[in-house]
Amino acid sequence: MERLRAEEIASSPKLHNVQFNGKRVFIQHVEDDHDVARVYYLDDPANEFDVQLSNIREKQ
Repeated sequence: MERLRAEEIASSPKLHNVQFNGKRVFIQHVEDDHDVARVYYLDDPANEFDVQLSNIREKQ
């Protein structure tokens, strides 16, 4: 995923269909100096983790 799009999704109030390893995730925020996003799986919001933006996909 491109950095600008990840930032747009992170700041949007709308829930987007974003996936990591085939499972839906919520983007908490995008790191300022790295192409990394802080995310959590929708079915496990207590476990946040960092993911390279290149490994995140938006499904239409």
